[in-house]
Amino acid sequence: MKTVETTFKISFTEDQYLRAVEYVRDMKNHPKRVYWLGKEGKSDEELILGHIAHKVLSGFYTSYSPFQSAKQILDMSNETS
Repeated sequence: MKTVETTFKISFTEDQYLRAVEYVRDMKNHPKRVYWLGKEGKSDEELILGHIAHKVLSGFYTSYSPFQSAKQILDMSNETS
């Protein structure tokens, strides 16, 4: 089985950042949620940026048009092993 490591360069708005801050803040009130699996030891900023990346790459920020996420993904590079 092959694996691919992919790196994305994305853009995001101040509004998206502030919503991610609120999301992470809310998740801190729920320490037993599945959200926390694999996130032990990450800083707030890592959690915030990871949440934004997840939303952009999952297409959740497409309220403007179906292609909004594609506009926010600026670059992608891959490395196979």
